[in-house]
Amino acid sequence: MQPAATDVRALALVIALALTPTVATEPPPRRPSASFARSSRAPTPRTVTPVNHARVTPVGPIQTCPHTPGDPLRTTMPRVTISITAPGTQADTDLLTLEVPPGSTVKDLKAFIEADTSLPSASQSLYLNGQPVALDTQTLEDAGIRDGEMLAVVMRPAPRPNRNLQQPGRPAQPDPEGVRQLVLNDAQQMNKLRQGDPELAAAVNDPARWRDTYAMRQRQAEDSERERQNQIALLNEDPFNVEAQRKIEDIIRQDRVVENLQKAYDENPEVFTRVHMLYVNTEVNGVPVKAFVDSGAQATIMSPDCAERCGIMRLMDVRYAGMARGVGTARILGRVHHAEIKIGGAVMPCAFTVMEGKDVDLLFGLDMLKRYRAKIDLEKNALCFEGQEVPFLHESEIPRSFEEAELKEPTVSGPNGEEIGAKTGAVRPKGSAAAGPSNAGASSSSSSQPAQPQAQPTASKGPAASAPNSNFPQEHVQQLTSMFGCSEQEAIQALEMFGGNVEHAASFLIGA
Repeated sequence: MQPAATDVRALALVIALALTPTVATEPPPRRPSASFARSSRAPTPRTVTPVNHARVTPVGPIQTCPHTPGDPLRTTMPRVTISITAPGTQADTDLLTLEVPPGSTVKDLKAFIEADTSLPSASQSLYLNGQPVALDTQTLEDAGIRDGEMLAVVMRPAPRPNRNLQQPGRPAQPDPEGVRQLVLNDAQQMNKLRQGDPELAAAVNDPARWRDTYAMRQRQAEDSERERQNQIALLNEDPFNVEAQRKIEDIIRQDRVVENLQKAYDENPEVFTRVHMLYVNTEVNGVPVKAFVDSGAQATIMSPDCAERCGIMRLMDVRYAGMARGVGTARILGRVHHAEIKIGGAVMPCAFTVMEGKDVDLLFGLDMLKRYRAKIDLEKNALCFEGQEVPFLHESEIPRSFEEAELKEPTVSGPNGEEIGAKTGAVRPKGSAAAGPSNAGASSSSSSQPAQPQAQPTASKGPAASAPNSNFPQEHVQQLTSMFGCSEQEAIQALEMFGGNVEHAASFLIGA
């Protein structure tokens, strides 16, 4: 029986050893954010050998529980509220509240928004207090996003795919029908088109004709740009050629002129419209006369026909005859020292210089304006002096002779085929006005109109050959024709308008 008792004791010892807990010699660090769930099976009481700073690890699985809001050991995470603006999506006008881990970047925040709303982060634009948050690599703290902040997310519209297949390297061309509908629905665009391209404007109501004309304009623009690029490429082949570099400089300057002109068309089109002059009704020696008020004229001037009609030609002092020089020249016949003029309700003495070559009957100049302390009040649209307010005439009341003289002014070719007045700068459709020299008076009334130098009929000096039927060097004409592809006649006309100045002539030939 002794062996049986021994076996029983051995079996009991094995069971006791199996139930003995494991003792850790080094305690693991206590984590403030972790909590442990002990096994529901209580261990059997046992004797444990004490070890300094040791901790008993319970038997059973160890589980980590999530933080609860009431846990005092919980790490604080910034909470932000996001207002979403995404037209056409379900998330539009939604408010989203997110808890973002500390140290997160703006890119991470966009990724969190995409995960919750399915809005692509690449199209998200973040705004904080109305200011865009531009850098995705910034942390939220660096971007100024703190706990409790209110952010706005605006979705940028994705680019629409172009249904028209474009050749690589070529810019997308606008849809002709879309442009036509835009012009039909916008009166301002229609007026601009009528001024810039009357032929295209006439085809706006015919879709087929519009498409053909529009395509022709596009081809012309492409051909012009291709020719320009080829010219630049040829000039760049020899970078040490001084003449080639000078031509490149001219091309760059002309490009800036075109950009400046286009900017004026878009932002300040009023400068290309005709400004009507200021006229008032007067009476000279009892005869009604429409006087042109010109503060840039030194003296009050009357035409010989008007002086005859008013009956004061017999009072003219021919000792004051001579030549007046200003923008051109004019012949002074004499001076009438005293005659009565009535403006509004005031009758006053006035002196008149009788001069040929004027397109107006009476020019009320600065001498009389200063004498009677007259004021040109554009706000009231009246000539004010001595308590009188004499309204300026409506454009329908302006003498036709003056407008006809304006229509006869020299013109130069402008962009899109229109013609630009060399004096007034008014833009007219191509063919609407006949180009020709206008009579130039001696008054400085050009202060209200930009004056241009007049060509003098003197032969050009120097050994350079002259172009046929012109007084300008052949090399200047060829320079303009080769640079802009215009005819010799157009180049000569541009040089005549600007007194042979090649740079000024080239500026107005751009885009012709």
